[in-house]
Amino acid sequence: MSGCVRFCILSGGLGWHVRDLVRAAEARGHTAEVRDFRLVHGSVGRGERPMPEADCVLVRTMPPGSLEQVVFRMDLLHRIAACGVPVLNPPSALETCIDKYLSTARLEAGGLPVPETVVCQDAETALEAFGRLGGDVVVKPLFGSEGRGMCRISHAELAWRTFRTLERTACVLYLQKFVPHFGYDVRVFVLGGKVLAAMRRRSNGDWRTNVAQGGLAEAMRLDSRLEALALRAAEAVRTPICGVDLLPAQDGSVYVLEVNAVPGWRALSRVCAVDVADELIAFAARQR
Repeated sequence: MSGCVRFCILSGGLGWHVRDLVRAAEARGHTAEVRDFRLVHGSVGRGERPMPEADCVLVRTMPPGSLEQVVFRMDLLHRIAACGVPVLNPPSALETCIDKYLSTARLEAGGLPVPETVVCQDAETALEAFGRLGGDVVVKPLFGSEGRGMCRISHAELAWRTFRTLERTACVLYLQKFVPHFGYDVRVFVLGGKVLAAMRRRSNGDWRTNVAQGGLAEAMRLDSRLEALALRAAEAVRTPICGVDLLPAQDGSVYVLEVNAVPGWRALSRVCAVDVADELIAFAARQR
């Protein structure tokens, strides 16, 4: 649809991605208001519409907060969408992808290959799972991104200490069997049911490949198998905009590690020479 679109970008600050979206929106003749997710509010009664006023809402980040705060923010997004304002990504997709357990379960239900995973709340169950998963696991925070908080555990004593600590701090224990790989994974940026770009992320002296943790990125052309996996993964969690992480294993398998519903693109834009923000704004404008 032609004409000026009023975008509202919900974020936790004015980081690089927010500035890139504002730049792309204004270049196309649209407006982009940046709102701090922690300051938005809603009203009920007298026919008032939920805040903020916009033609399209873009969710850039979900700032940390209490359970009440996060639930309220998601409720607000649902209400905005119910009023007919497009929200990208849709609240249901955000809820699925923010929660690693739920997203992994949805991927498996969709017939996609995922690493064997155990999620529990107590150390004893986690220790049993540690042995069942071969004594080599990756422990991840249930909510998290960019590889933060992840650790690989392959020693029983360290496993006992780690699981006990997580149990005492009331954390959910999310364990995945470590998959021997070639030192790289693949990030695929999916937009509107199509692959926009992809990159290979190589580890830099660490088992993690995340660029935020020092991984090295390079452009990559996907074969039909990887492209199909990425598109199926996006469909399984029903998200039109996402970063799908694929892991080619040494045994020839390819696993879907996770789907990020608020994906970054700074490294992707650099190595693939794609203006991701412009493509994203163009796609969002068509959702009006």
